[in-house]
Amino acid sequence: MDSLNCESLKKEDMAVKSGGDKYRPSLLQDEEEGIQWRYGAPPVYDVTNKLFEEGRTKEWREGSLEEIVQKAIKTWEMEVSHKLHVQDCKTVNPDKFKLIINGREGLSAEETIRLGTYNALLKSSMPEELKYYKAEEESFESSHEAFRTAFPRGFAWEVIAVYSGPPAIAFKFRHWGFFEGPFKGHAPTGDMVQVYGMGLLKVDESLRAEEVEIYYDPAELFSGLLKGPTITQSEAHQHRSNSGSACPFHK
Repeated sequence: MDSLNCESLKKEDMAVKSGGDKYRPSLLQDEEEGIQWRYGAPPVYDVTNKLFEEGRTKEWREGSLEEIVQKAIKTWEMEVSHKLHVQDCKTVNPDKFKLIINGREGLSAEETIRLGTYNALLKSSMPEELKYYKAEEESFESSHEAFRTAFPRGFAWEVIAVYSGPPAIAFKFRHWGFFEGPFKGHAPTGDMVQVYGMGLLKVDESLRAEEVEIYYDPAELFSGLLKGPTITQSEAHQHRSNSGSACPFHK
């Protein structure tokens, strides 16, 4: 984590409010169960939830299949990003789980937690000179720092359609944020960056994920993030200082 912004805000940002999270309802229960968290405490999604509520294109009826799927995916992403041990992830079948991105070889639950969702989503078999982002050179921490810095108001996620119910849930999603902090040597533009994709969530009889398949075009993401002019490290530092970038957690 970047000591410039994240360390000073960690305790404040990670403190759990007594009301829990309405989009990830298990968070309040998790607080009471002694789970080991990556940053020492459960995450708070207030900043990203605000972006989600202001920018979503769908507002699903409480109890609808779409609303249930949306909560399930948000909770799954929260668990694999913030819990240190697979056995603490209630949304995952640890013996069968695979994360499959754009048809690549599936990652186990342990691998997903170790790499982080950004590195899993952005791994590429393209030639080195054509890669926008080199996932094999990034750690969990560096990958999340890069995107938290680029999207200081969070990187929100919504379900925009569900085509089938359990045990094989097919859905369409939208992921968006505002590029207001530097990214990999590129100055922020302030523009919205958004990505659309398709997913297939296969669940067991306890509704735990056995497979998560995601299909999307990474060029949609990077066309926005690489649009800004290149900048030096000192200029990037100045951008962070001017924007007051915090460390909101995505989804």
